[in-house]
Amino acid sequence: MSVEPLLSIKDLSVTFQVPGDDIDAVRGVSFDIAAGETVALVGESGSGKSVTALSILQLLPYPVAFHPSGSIIFKDEELIGANGDRLQRVRGGQIAMIFQEPMTSLNPLHSIEKQIGEALILHKGLAAKACRDRVLDLLDLVGVHNAAQRMSAYPHELSGGQRQRVMIAMALANEPDLLIADEPTTALDVTLQAQILELLAKLQRKLGMAVLFITHDLAVVEKIADRVCVMNEGKIVETGKIKSLFKKPKHTYTKKLLDAEPKGIKTPTKKGAPVVLEGDGIKVWFPIKKGVMRRTVDHVRAVDGISLKIREGETVGVVGESGSGKTTLGMALLRLQSSEGAIQFFGRDLQGLKNKEIRPLRREMQVVFQDPFGSLSPRMSVGQIIEEGLLVHGIGDGSREREQLVIDVLEEVDLDPDSLNRYPHEFSGGQRQRIAIARAMVLRPRFVVLDEPTSALDRSVQAQIVDLLRQLQTRHKLAYLFISHDLKVVRALSDHVIVMRAGKVVEEGSVQTIFDAPKEPYTRALMAAALDIETTDATI
Repeated sequence: MSVEPLLSIKDLSVTFQVPGDDIDAVRGVSFDIAAGETVALVGESGSGKSVTALSILQLLPYPVAFHPSGSIIFKDEELIGANGDRLQRVRGGQIAMIFQEPMTSLNPLHSIEKQIGEALILHKGLAAKACRDRVLDLLDLVGVHNAAQRMSAYPHELSGGQRQRVMIAMALANEPDLLIADEPTTALDVTLQAQILELLAKLQRKLGMAVLFITHDLAVVEKIADRVCVMNEGKIVETGKIKSLFKKPKHTYTKKLLDAEPKGIKTPTKKGAPVVLEGDGIKVWFPIKKGVMRRTVDHVRAVDGISLKIREGETVGVVGESGSGKTTLGMALLRLQSSEGAIQFFGRDLQGLKNKEIRPLRREMQVVFQDPFGSLSPRMSVGQIIEEGLLVHGIGDGSREREQLVIDVLEEVDLDPDSLNRYPHEFSGGQRQRIAIARAMVLRPRFVVLDEPTSALDRSVQAQIVDLLRQLQTRHKLAYLFISHDLKVVRALSDHVIVMRAGKVVEEGSVQTIFDAPKEPYTRALMAAALDIETTDATI
């Protein structure tokens, strides 16, 4: 690695101007990154990690955000206050960034090919064919299957893991000198996470690229970083080489981060509890059409003949790789996705019901989505977001009673009732997820699909959300379908576990059986990837 730093940040501060007050988001941060080096910036949500990264590329909303102090030197040039032409050359060309939330970062109106190709045309001026060939190479490089067919796809047609791979392909398109990776593996399952980390390390060696890796997951940091900077409340509280910091952390906050993860196990469901929802032979096949006449030549078997049963107070965990069909299964059970097979809710057949007939049941069947920032309307206040379901289902006698119901559920999910007039962007990721949970719980449902509700949260907040979900389940006798790639969270919350791959059930059983004595090689490989267990089985 070079002795001279590629990037040098000195005494960086960032202040946001808000009505009536100024918020100091970053306070006196200093660190260097050498060519070929990986520096991890670690801390909880709201610690200032992403604001620091956005400052490097000067992407903060000026003049709302400004720098009271600091210097950012990249290749001997100051970036703070640099003109537009200089920043345009740097952004995407010399410094690239992988953003945390691909669904909100990718343009929903443009194909994958166009979005990746845009950076190549802007910085390298490639012709159409050369650009297309390079996009195809990049998609192959980051492991997107059937890359030639996927090039014409739009973001909503891809799984979360596939969207993240597209974001990585965009960032690597121009072979940057510095890659800023803002939680690039947060939304990925454990096997894809390992593959992406390996891919980044391989590309880093090949290109001599420096990496600023932003994450809340210290297990990831241990695998990829050379040095670590721990941030808390806008300051770097501890820094050091990876081995020494993990073995002998000095700061109390660092010790807290190392110890933070979901703990305990769920209280077993009572025997003979009533069956809330039952699915038998659920199938969701998407047609593959080709030719001028768009004839169906095959099907994508997203869910292929799955049966399950969920009782009152029970949590069924669904795990598997990205694209295995987990979310599609959940949407099918809620009748939000067309499917074949029998679905019964408290013994009532849902498949035979028309939309008008199923609408009253929506109150009792709710969903909490993976990405709270994308699922909460930015134009509605928290109070309006939570009240919307009450208005749709005619719950509450007047606005005052509905407001009280909103206040009650905010208190139940440990949010300040005074926050009901604020907007989603004013909250941290963990707080936004609590808002999403409150929106579902205000209707007092009986069955809830939890689709990766903790994947974008730091470890300490994950533990809080798991505790909250346990409390709500016990209090209201809720049945959960818990979809996740984080097996530690699944273990802490589930009674029964279903392991999915390519639309089918590979293995299922009690949480103790699946985690302590898995039978299938695929399940054992998942456990090894998630829990750092050594295995001699074939890789996935």
